[in-house]
Amino acid sequence: MRIAPRRRWAVPGVVCLALVGLVPTTSAQAEDYPFRDPDLPLQTRIDDLLGRLTQDEEISLLHQFPLPVPRLGIGHFRSGTEAVHGLAWTTSPADGVVHTATATTFPQAVGLASTWDTDLLHQVGTVVGDEARGYHTTDPGMWGLNLWAPVVNLLRDPRWGRNEEGYSEDPLLTGAISTAYGKGMSGDDPFYLKTAPTLKHYLAYNNEVHRDTSNSSVPPRVLHEYDEQAFEPAISADAATGVMASYNLVNGRPATVDPTLDSTVRSWTDKTLFNVSDANAPANLVDSEDYYDTQPEADAALIKAGLDNHTVNDNNPQPTIAAVKSALAQGLLTQEDIDTAASHELSIRFRLGEFDPDGGPYAGITMDAVDTPANRELARTTAGEAMVLLKNQKNALPLDANRTNSVAVVGPLADTTYTDWYGGTPPYTVTALDGITERIGAGGTVTGTEGVDRIALKDPATGKYLSGGAGESGAAITEGATTADATAQFDVFDWGSGIVTLRSAANGKYVGYNWSGFANDQAQPNGWFVQQQFTIEDRPDGNVVLKYAGYESAYSWAPSYGKQYLTIDANGALALGAATADTATEFSRELVASGTEAAVAAAKAADVAVVVVGSQPFINGREDHDRTDIGLAAGQEALVEAVVAANPRTVVVLQTSYPDTITWLQDHVPAIVWTTHAGQETGHAVADVLFGDTNPAGRLTQTWPKSSQDLQPDLMNYDIISSGQTYLYDTTKPLYPFGYGLSYTSFRYSHLRVDKKADGTLRARVDVTNTGRRTGDEVVQLYTHQRDSRDPQPVKQLRAFDRVSLDPGQTTTVELSVPVADLAHWDVTREKWVVETSAYDVLVGASSADIRQKAVVQVKGEKIPARDLSKVTQAQNFDAYRGIELVDRSKESGTSVQTAAGSWVAFKDADLDRARTFTAAVAKADAGNGTIQVRLDSPTGRLVGTATVASTGDRYTYATVTAALDDGRGPGKGHGQGPSHGSLNGRHDVYLVFDSTVRVGDLSLGS
Repeated sequence: MRIAPRRRWAVPGVVCLALVGLVPTTSAQAEDYPFRDPDLPLQTRIDDLLGRLTQDEEISLLHQFPLPVPRLGIGHFRSGTEAVHGLAWTTSPADGVVHTATATTFPQAVGLASTWDTDLLHQVGTVVGDEARGYHTTDPGMWGLNLWAPVVNLLRDPRWGRNEEGYSEDPLLTGAISTAYGKGMSGDDPFYLKTAPTLKHYLAYNNEVHRDTSNSSVPPRVLHEYDEQAFEPAISADAATGVMASYNLVNGRPATVDPTLDSTVRSWTDKTLFNVSDANAPANLVDSEDYYDTQPEADAALIKAGLDNHTVNDNNPQPTIAAVKSALAQGLLTQEDIDTAASHELSIRFRLGEFDPDGGPYAGITMDAVDTPANRELARTTAGEAMVLLKNQKNALPLDANRTNSVAVVGPLADTTYTDWYGGTPPYTVTALDGITERIGAGGTVTGTEGVDRIALKDPATGKYLSGGAGESGAAITEGATTADATAQFDVFDWGSGIVTLRSAANGKYVGYNWSGFANDQAQPNGWFVQQQFTIEDRPDGNVVLKYAGYESAYSWAPSYGKQYLTIDANGALALGAATADTATEFSRELVASGTEAAVAAAKAADVAVVVVGSQPFINGREDHDRTDIGLAAGQEALVEAVVAANPRTVVVLQTSYPDTITWLQDHVPAIVWTTHAGQETGHAVADVLFGDTNPAGRLTQTWPKSSQDLQPDLMNYDIISSGQTYLYDTTKPLYPFGYGLSYTSFRYSHLRVDKKADGTLRARVDVTNTGRRTGDEVVQLYTHQRDSRDPQPVKQLRAFDRVSLDPGQTTTVELSVPVADLAHWDVTREKWVVETSAYDVLVGASSADIRQKAVVQVKGEKIPARDLSKVTQAQNFDAYRGIELVDRSKESGTSVQTAAGSWVAFKDADLDRARTFTAAVAKADAGNGTIQVRLDSPTGRLVGTATVASTGDRYTYATVTAALDDGRGPGKGHGQGPSHGSLNGRHDVYLVFDSTVRVGDLSLGS
């Protein structure tokens, strides 16, 4: 907000003279401006700078690439440098082209969280912040310091394509990890920021398919107790400087114009926040979402909702400037609205030190901070701490290096490390094969094979083979070779669901589509459309056809749309040319070398076989693409089966970005280690864990189901409470529970003591003893369960944790505290947080399913009274429902219940004394009449009133409908005290039953 009047868009006189060449500007003069004075209050400096900008310059601050202002010595700024698990990439202000950093690459975010180590994550964040500063010194306009990380969306369902970017299904763990990472990136100065982290993506965002038009229907309890709780901790701890609005709609309203960006998010801190849009989201409001008719309307709504920055039109702010100026001219925005949003950006830039003469306390960090020996060591430590030991039958691990003379390292991920969409370029990589070979040393033998088939594809009609180029850059795939030499041989990698990649034996490059044809020129599957994907389909005659599976094939503009099957064109080149398999070119598939046979031979000859299998981050789900299944690829599972049969001393290293359904492996493989894609030091960390140099202590941050059928059928079901999702509400026995992980040592828990402190905190102390022979870390986890409540409560809920290291025989007392206020849940009957009087189980153990010590504490809170439906009640505050969706009451604010024929909502335990009339605010866009039945105690219970709903002609036009209430049994026959005289009495569950599509905003049952 403005604190002093100023002249609008006036260029100071001295600057006007300078513009016509009468007064030269100098850097010394620029430093004399008040906004350059770090001793002045922040708002004074902001006001001074804003007062010196032209209209276009100020409005441009609302764009990702604001205009530089040379006359004031202000250069390029840009919001948004990606840094989810290391400094990753940015786009150029000059041409919008992506530039990728070569910087320390840590494990994917889900792996970072599996460390359960906040001190370590603070160190990781510190390195990321330092390296961002280092790159910033090379090109401040391109390598911006507003980092778009961390991602705190809760990992509600492992089928979400962006699972790798988040931390956990639990909000407390997510909050702790994101706060630690964000604090490291932002630095410890009370005012200045090393970098400005931005939390992604606000709010309730767990699906990629139709993500810009899909609606996340989130009831109030889930919204407040679950989704918001992932975002609040880092904001309230000043570990993040704002949020990015997600693409999706939340309760019918695009998140880009969600008013809680202002009202809720800004209430979590007294610091100024800078909220940004996701890429192209402002345009979506007019285009795909069709929420506003014009861009000026959309931009005005976006700004008023609390979003300060438009990420749209690449590096060009001019369309945003024009739209916002139009909105001002139409009265859709006020000057104060523009000033406020612009001030939010500038506040962050001032805290980054941009306008200080010396650049602030972090300005001295240079490229010397990038890829240091300490950073490399931290990457190795983090990758090791992130690994989770899932199974260790008969102490198959750790391997004894003195007795292990030969190791077979096999599998499609054995000798590669994959990057992902939000990763940078690692300065080097260490594969599992590299790490194990180094660990075994010269005295041992390590044999590596990827276990994939090498094939050749011959056209039976011509007798010629498909072949590529032998050089580094490959060549077009053509049908011309008469023999199956190296150029005509391809390694087939199975990634599940029929998808394979083809790597040329001649140059080690993958075959991909380049918008004109196919060539073997790609180092890895990559790019937005991942154009290295194929399926190989069997034909009745024993031949096969190739089908191209690049992601762009789903779009009508794509060359492959409608003709994904491959043919040979007139020039002999492999081409998109057929709509069906019947019209595609057939090939005979010749097996040059069996990957399974090679793996089995290597395993038989070795003391130990290590099979490295898993996912490909660009293929097995990622941004814009969800998974339909979370099983290990059939070909990879078959490889594991064959190796286990060949050598019982088999260890599986499972490398994925999400939980896998690996029941067969759990039943048959002696030892299993899980790691996410762990960055540059993957191989060293794998070897450290397998040989016991690192005692694994990673813990799962998500429940691993036994099968995909154990998941909710509908990925779009965001109501975790009613549908029983996550460890909080799911009663299905999982393959591995939340918080699970084994160790090479053992721990005993004893003497749990719980007391209530004067400050309103429950303090739990428990003795933990290392009863094994190795030093190891234990993650001590405290859960609670509320025994008595008006509302459904979690089976158990994580309240605190600590990762402790113990030597053999050592005992330590672990103290974990839980503020009683944190036991509150959202009371929908009164729209407030409430701690209920109840007995609470305090459960301490090694995972959510491995509780070692229990205690019960009595908490005196309050009892939620009967519902008072005589007061106006928001319809969304129901207790139960069927067949409804939560939608926007208006474009600006509010939530309504959208019904369908046969749907209902229930309001439990309502005091109906003297209830005579049902009243509701209802919108009905469709023609004709509908009805709302008021029934007691069930959807088919006693009918006590029926309201007729006429069409209002529009979904946002509400009318008041009423109905007289009568229990139908005449005077004096109610269940409450005193005569009813036709009104309702006593306490009942009230059900509203609908026969058509209407929107209900609020309701009451009054006199």
